[in-house]
Parts: sequence; C-alpha cells; structure tokens
Amino acid sequence: MNIVALVTAATLLSPSPPAALAAPICNRYCDGREAALASADRVPVSTSIYGRVIKTHVDDTDAMAWASLENGSAGDEVWLDRSFDGGQSWADGAKLGDTSAATRTGQFNVDDWGGNGVGALRACGKAGDRAEIACTAWTRSTWNAWDRRTAAATALMMRFDRSTGLFDHDGWWTGANALTAIIDNARRSGMNSYRYAVASTYDKQVTARLGQFRNEYLDDTGWWGLAWVAAYDLTGDSRYLTTARADAEWMHSYWDTRCGGGVYWSTARTVKNAIPNSLYIQLNAALSSRISGDTVYRQRAQAGWTWFRGTGMLNGSDLVNDGVDLGTCKNNGDVTWTYNQGVLINALVQLNRLTGDSGLLSTARRIGDAMTTSAYLSPGGILREPNEPDTCTGDGVSFKGAAIRGLGVLNRVTGGAYDDYLRRNADSAVGKDRNSIDAYGSHWAGPYLSTGHGCQHSAVDLLNAAP
Repeated sequence: MNIVALVTAATLLSPSPPAALAAPICNRYCDGREAALASADRVPVSTSIYGRVIKTHVDDTDAMAWASLENGSAGDEVWLDRSFDGGQSWADGAKLGDTSAATRTGQFNVDDWGGNGVGALRACGKAGDRAEIACTAWTRSTWNAWDRRTAAATALMMRFDRSTGLFDHDGWWTGANALTAIIDNARRSGMNSYRYAVASTYDKQVTARLGQFRNEYLDDTGWWGLAWVAAYDLTGDSRYLTTARADAEWMHSYWDTRCGGGVYWSTARTVKNAIPNSLYIQLNAALSSRISGDTVYRQRAQAGWTWFRGTGMLNGSDLVNDGVDLGTCKNNGDVTWTYNQGVLINALVQLNRLTGDSGLLSTARRIGDAMTTSAYLSPGGILREPNEPDTCTGDGVSFKGAAIRGLGVLNRVTGGAYDDYLRRNADSAVGKDRNSIDAYGSHWAGPYLSTGHGCQHSAVDLLNAAP
C-alpha cells in the first residue's frame, strides 16, 4: 500500500517548542538501536515526495521499525511517528529518530510491552528546501499478528483505552462486545497477550453506572453479563460469574406479565423488543449450564423462549423483527436487524445444550439459513446491516459482530454447515475492507472507508467464526 499524506509545515511543524521526550521504550531492545543491527528488514509501506522515497522498515523478529529516505539531498529530514491508538494520534514528544544528517533513523519499538501499549509506526519526511511533509501509511510488526485473525485482534486492542478499560475511551455495550471478541480470539487462536484487558475493564468499571455493569438499558446489561460469562470461562475467576449473575438478576427484575411476559428494553418500561429478550435467554441458559444444581436460571431461559416464540417476533420468513407492539402484543413488523438473528441463534444453541431439545437447533438452523440467503441481509452472499453506514460510529456497526458470532456458534454444533458462508465473508472483508494495520470498516463487501471499535470487533468476530 502506497499512501501519501501531504500537509503543510504549519500543521506538523509547530513553532512552539516540542513536548519533552517520553522515556525510551525497552522491550527486547531499547528505542534508538542502530538500524544496521536489525535481525530482519521488511518494507510494508512507502511513499514519495519531490523524488524522495520514504519507507517504513519493520524487523518482525525484534518487533521494531525504522524510517529511511532515499534519493534525497543534504538537509532532507526523516523520522518516525508512533501511535498507541490505531493512528488517531501520536505522541512521544518530538518526532522519533528525527534526523537531517542521515538517511535513516534508529530502530524504535512498535509496542510498549511493559505498559500494555499496542502500537503502530509510520515513516515521515520532507525535502530540506520544501515545507510539505509526506508520511507512509501506519504499519506494525507481525508480533501478536501472525495471521489475519490475530492481526485483527491486535488492531482492536489498539483502540483499547488503558485509562478507562473501555474501547475508544467510552464504548459501553459495544465495549462489552469488543471485550467478548478479544476473549473469543484468545480461546480460538491461543494468543493470550491481551488477557490483561479482562481484569483492567472489570477493575476500572465495576462500580460505574449502577454497579456490576448494570445500567438503565437491559440489553446493555445482558451484553455485559455474557462478556463476564466468557471471562469466567477464560480465567476461572469466580468474581466474573458473580457479576454475570447480578446482571441476570437485574434483567429479571424487569420481567412482568404485560403481553404475557418478557423483559423490557429499559427501566422506563415502555418497550419490549427482541434484543434484550434474546440476551435474557442466552445469559440465563449460559449461567444454568455453569452452576451445579441450578433450576432457577434454567426455568427463566425456558420461559423466555416460550414467551418469545409466542409473540411472533420470529416471523414467517424465519427472520426476527425488532420488537413487540405493546398495544396488540404481537410482532411490530419493524426492521430485521442482523444482531436480532444472531443473538437468538446463540440463545437457542445455549438452551439446546442445557435441555437437549433438538427442536431448538432446528429453529436456529432455520434462522441461520434465512439470514445467510436473504437478499436483504446477505446481498451477494455477504452480510450487510440494514442502512449500513460508511462511518464506524454509533451502535449499529456492532450489530454484525453479534450476528456472525451467533452463526459461528451454530456452525460449530452443526459440523460446519455455514463454513462456505463464513469463509466467503471473511475473505471478502480481508480483501476489500481492511487497511495497512488490519483495521476494518463497516462494509465487508468493500470498500474500506473508516474504522472504529464497533467495526473492528465485528471483523474480529467474523474471523473468530470463520474456518
């Protein structure tokens, strides 16, 4: 990839004094090591300006990088930028390795292993007699990124805010999905480098909102409950299961007899819809299977499905509409969002594991078949969210992740029934919806336009699920 970024000197070369240099990062080696000592030299990105060629060199063995400028003249300048948030910003005070006396910089670490900083670097430079600057695309080493699945997880962790324990600073329920994708990736790939995110999120946020990852939205609470079940499975730490139980109890406290049952979407008690109720079934089934001798969570999961089935939200086309009309207590005929398909699929698989009822898997298969063959949800065989945006902001860009996660769970219990669909989607996203640091956008059919943690965790979910 050859991306040129030209900016004026006034933009990047501020007349004010640069911030003090941060302390050098020392992993296997410390920042500033001679480029001639590199164990390997790969050039994944380059650019040019006024005949100069600027390259980012990566030593994958030592997880370091350096910049070079070729075809230059005396007084030309070259340096590195390093980012710990996926290229949204870059710091370290003055430009790394900045030199006008040599054609290359020293080596600098891509990541900060001691500080859990997941990084990317780019080379920048300018002609000595010109103001404009050119920078390569961001890139990184293959450390914790040895295949497309781990590379996507590493790009997601670039967006993990170490100060808040959330993604992109304050992603709440979408952050629960991002954390679940990281946990699933660790179990799928065997890469345990990011297990620290589990405890970090828990410790920093367990007292936030209403405590124990509860808030006024019952679906948010359900997402977090399932994230803590996954965290318990990964770590064996009982505090995560305790929190998942608190979340399930909070959801249950908003089950009532209006329209015959079901939990509300929020504590305002004005809406009953598919997503909190699918999450309610899944969370209760998951808890029951992990708690010896349980009958309470089992009964709640079964009651949840009995109610859901009776509402008609699962329509005649085997797709799930958005919710219930509380006036008629019937399907409201609203949008068939992708996540409503995948979460109910996941819930039915969990309930089948708990009860052995084969009819639950049959229903899940019908939903899976409908989702993967629908011209509305899978045009050209590639999953697409209704009204899918170009930007990776808002809640909707997380929907496909939950959808494909549920389909992946069903795929495993059916012996690979959806292998072709999952592989096709993964190959399309990798080929058409990915940038130079394995960050993904919202359109798995392409083109790549922008990224964010919602788009990124959805891509990680896809690659976790794909064979």
